[in-house]
Amino acid sequence: MDVFYKKYFKIVFGYVKRRINDEKDAEELSNTIILSAWNSLPNFSGKSSEKNWIMGIARHKIVDFYRKKRIKTILFSSLPQLEDVADKTIGPEGDSLKLELKREIKEILNELSEGYGQILRLKYIDELKNGQIAKYLKKSYKAVESKLARARAKFRQIYERKNS
Repeated sequence: MDVFYKKYFKIVFGYVKRRINDEKDAEELSNTIILSAWNSLPNFSGKSSEKNWIMGIARHKIVDFYRKKRIKTILFSSLPQLEDVADKTIGPEGDSLKLELKREIKEILNELSEGYGQILRLKYIDELKNGQIAKYLKKSYKAVESKLARARAKFRQIYERKNS
């Protein structure tokens, strides 16, 4: 493992760092990639070079990293403008990542109770403000805030269950 790590870490880290602007995240993800490659080495068929195979693993891990980061941005942030920042950092993998993200969000929304799904759709898909949601649902502003908090918590719970 030590020889394998020394042989590929710098190459993988350089590749990851160019795509992720946070050195700590890039280092952690690079370690994950090297470990994943090491554990998958028995499955390496030799159809490509070992380096190209590892870089393929790196590409997939980076897409996973941004997919999870994007969902967390949506769920854990009350600042929608952060989503724009995430969009800009995704890079060329963005289109397939967006499709995957939409599919995953739709799947989770369908698992939620009708009330939770509806309020999250109004907030994040229809982009209504809490006051507009309150008016539409004929509820108080505080009731909407409270229900949104519970709906986000439930969404987060389902997301974490599916991605653990």
